[in-house]
Amino acid sequence: MVSRSPVTPPNFVELEIVDTDPGLKGDTAGTGGKPATLSTGAVVKVPLFVQIGEVIKVDTRSGEYVSRVK
Repeated sequence: MVSRSPVTPPNFVELEIVDTDPGLKGDTAGTGGKPATLSTGAVVKVPLFVQIGEVIKVDTRSGEYVSRVK
């Protein structure tokens, strides 16, 4: 018998940035942001200091950037 209960995704996922504009020296977590394409193809707004190849934490409930993963 197949279960019909809904699948609930995790609240947070860690994904790699595959494309974004380059940051400039001195960019910090200011009020601005820039779009970044993730390994899944999703696009999220990230702080200016985040670079291609970095892994970030994304809130799956809102689709928003949470933090960089060290």
